[in-house]
Amino acid sequence: MNDLTPQQIVAELNRYIVGQDAAKRSVAVALRNRYRRRLLPDDFREEVLPKNIIMIGPTGVGKTEIARRLARLAKSPFIKVEVTKFSEVGYVGRDVDSIIRDLTEESVRLVKEEKQAALSDKIDLLSEERILDLLLPGGNVMEAGSEDGGISLSTREKWRELLRAGKADDRLIEVNSEVSDTPMVEIFSNSGMEEMGFNFKSMFGNLFPRKTRSKKMSVKEALPIVRQQVAADLVDMEEVVHEALSRVETNGIVFLDEIDKVTGGDERMGPHVSRQGVQRDLLPLVEGTTVLSKYGPVRTHHVLFIAAGAFHGSSPSDLIPELQGRFPIRVELEALSMEDFEAILSRPKNALTKQYTALMGTEGIDLQFTDDGVASVAEYAFSANKRHENIGARRLFTVMEKVLEDVAFLAPENVAGKVLVNKNYVDEHVGKLFKDRDLSRYIL
Repeated sequence: MNDLTPQQIVAELNRYIVGQDAAKRSVAVALRNRYRRRLLPDDFREEVLPKNIIMIGPTGVGKTEIARRLARLAKSPFIKVEVTKFSEVGYVGRDVDSIIRDLTEESVRLVKEEKQAALSDKIDLLSEERILDLLLPGGNVMEAGSEDGGISLSTREKWRELLRAGKADDRLIEVNSEVSDTPMVEIFSNSGMEEMGFNFKSMFGNLFPRKTRSKKMSVKEALPIVRQQVAADLVDMEEVVHEALSRVETNGIVFLDEIDKVTGGDERMGPHVSRQGVQRDLLPLVEGTTVLSKYGPVRTHHVLFIAAGAFHGSSPSDLIPELQGRFPIRVELEALSMEDFEAILSRPKNALTKQYTALMGTEGIDLQFTDDGVASVAEYAFSANKRHENIGARRLFTVMEKVLEDVAFLAPENVAGKVLVNKNYVDEHVGKLFKDRDLSRYIL
């Protein structure tokens, strides 16, 4: 990641996302600035705060995908939240601090997976040894020529070969696993019901001894469980938590979706959840505060917040002034054209046409899309957006499903060999449906 310049970051995003150059430039600069900040002297590094971003654009144009791909590229903890799920303090709804707690959980998961991947060979070897111990109970491996009871080395090696070849998958073995019978205690508090519930469970878990349960299962079923147990023994969770907290505080990315739904003033007064109240609760997180999590305190001062919304009936200026000032970068995403739809269908690495070709290929069907067939799908999707609600590129999923509905249903019994998806094929499967405006409204 340190070697990627902003232009190279945009080039990587272009592999998956069509258009929206302004938004890609903004997030690329924001990501590169994190690397630049790490090179600053310690006494000055803390003063450089992230420049949060507001993406303005209709649904389905790539706002979420840009943020998600950026996080994957940087291997940063990432979480997408819908602002409408939260409420101001004192009302039923999720506490905004749970955003950071969920981000911390995601960071711990990422770091744990990385540690396990680094130890993968060792985990595989120890898991294999443990499975062999369960397959061959009754003694240690005895040396050649020894008369002591036990399993000969040659016998163990033969079983190892059978295990690696998958010929022992159906053998039954007994596997011990932990059973949690900790009392479920949860209380309401300002720091979040889910967090306090965990702390109480941890406390009771330390008071009572852990119980294990033996269960018979096949070797194939037992291998993932044994591998998980071995990984838990090898990975140092204290080191994982320490690195995860550091990664959240320096590289965390929070995507606040539907920020426009909490803009504007409140038309009524009374005991109801106000939109400005949600904004005020979000403000400390964006400004920089310390959130208590089950892994320890988490500082949000250098977490990058990317907000997004359609802003059809409002604008970013309708946010409270304090929150506006914390989102200095604003980019507008353009509505997708028919040419964009054609590019989305074929150009990205994960394009829909490539996905369906691979899926049908598993059934022995050679699915091929012609240029006029792709253009026809794009035209129907674009026209449906104009006639009905504009849901952006998501309309392509609906049209493609209708185009390939027969192939997907009839395969593999009634469809085999090559299937050519050209303009005539698309017109045959979608044309009549599209002409009926009432039916098109509900189906497409």
